[in-house]
This record gives sequence, structure tokens and C-alpha cells, in this order.
Amino acid sequence: MKSFILFLSLLVFSYNVPIPTPHISAKKGDFAETVLMPGDPKRSKFIAEKYLENPVLVNDVRGVQGYTGTYKGKRVSVMASGMGMPAIGIYSYELFSSYDVKNIIRVGSAGSLNKDIHIKDLVVGVGASTNSNFAATYGLTGTISAIASFDLLRKADIVTKKLGLEKKTKFGNILSTDNFYGDVHTALEWTKLGILAVEMEGNALYLTAARLGKNALCICSISDEILTGVELSSDERQVGFNEMMITALEIAIMD
Repeated sequence: MKSFILFLSLLVFSYNVPIPTPHISAKKGDFAETVLMPGDPKRSKFIAEKYLENPVLVNDVRGVQGYTGTYKGKRVSVMASGMGMPAIGIYSYELFSSYDVKNIIRVGSAGSLNKDIHIKDLVVGVGASTNSNFAATYGLTGTISAIASFDLLRKADIVTKKLGLEKKTKFGNILSTDNFYGDVHTALEWTKLGILAVEMEGNALYLTAARLGKNALCICSISDEILTGVELSSDERQVGFNEMMITALEIAIMD
């Protein structure tokens, strides 16, 4: 079984995905070097229309919308990933390997696992722990730590301070889970090792970026407080994360 998994891993990562890819209809050059990646396609459309100048729809395969425009005169793209690690694994791989994308910044929601992290606070994933078996496809004999790009982390630190968001932004380890409706008690066990929040994509994004020699960062705005039960509505999640969006865009255009 291990040899079969290793074979699949080598097959996938040596495969030259044609353009258009199976999941992206854009042409070569349609994406900027940096792509913001929310999970929700509607949020992708909202970001493009609210924050980008002259956004152009470059992908709509399966309703997963991707746009390219400019922010403060610099070219930036935004495309949805869908929910979960398999989905973001597909889209990030194709963007990195076929479209010369260098940086992907996930902008999504997360549930706070920490009593001091509240609704609409920001969590920047320095690392992304997981209960998923996503890394097994690489055929490793050990356990790899899924971490963000240091350059993007450095920029996130600078930008959040510049925007006056340092008090409501926490940098640390997040949990990327396969199960949205998991046992709360099980999730809270991770807090004993300092996990700040739970989401569903960061680990796969970090590992895909690492394997392809690219850069990735996960910035999450807190939509739920697991300890208190406080949560945002679906509409609030879609349009209410202004500070996260501005932070990600400022990182995207920073030299």
C-alpha cells in the first residue's frame, strides 16, 4: 500500500497539467502572481467587485469564480477554492503549476478555540496542524510540519501593524480539519498544544505550496467562538470580513 501511495504521489507531482486545466478555463497570463483565495465563490465575486479596479472574470468552471484586476495600481487575482482540503489542493496545485502563480493567500473564516480570540478577530496561520491524511500522498516516512511562507508572514506582521490591527490579530498554529461537524471535545484537545482556531483548508495549501516551491499564507477572520457558541450569519461571513481583505490585499502588493 505504501509503495502504491508513493507511486501516486510521484505521478501527480510529475504531471504537467495542460492549459486550460481540468478545473480552470483561464488562459496563460490571466492570473496575477498573487492570488487571494476565499472558499466561497460568492465571496470571490464580492472581493473582486468591492476591492479590485477593473476586475475581469477569468474562470467560472463549476461556478468557482476567478477574477483578475488591480489594487492600488498593482495586478492581483482572486479565486475561490471551494470547501475542504481536497478542493484547495486541486485549485492551488493548478494555479501554482500551470499559471505561474507565486503566492496564494487564503482568506477565510475560522472558529476560535481560544477564549481570548473573538468574532472578527484575525488569526494568521504560522503553521497548520491537521487530522487529515492529506500528507500521506507524498509517501513520507515521517510527519511533515505544514508551515506558511516566512516572507508572507513577515509582510503580514508589517501590514497588520501598519493598519493598527496588531491587538486583534494573533499569529500561531491553526487546525485544518476534514470534519466540519466534528466533536467539540475532540477539537478542544488541540488547544492543549496551543492551537488557536479551526478551519478546513490551510494544511493542504501549505503542503502544496511547499512541494511546488511556492509561497502560501492563511489569514482567517473568526466567524465562530467554539467555547461560547457565538457565531456570524452566512451573509455576515460573506461580506463582513473587511479587515481581513484589506490585510491580504496590502500583503499582495507589498514588495
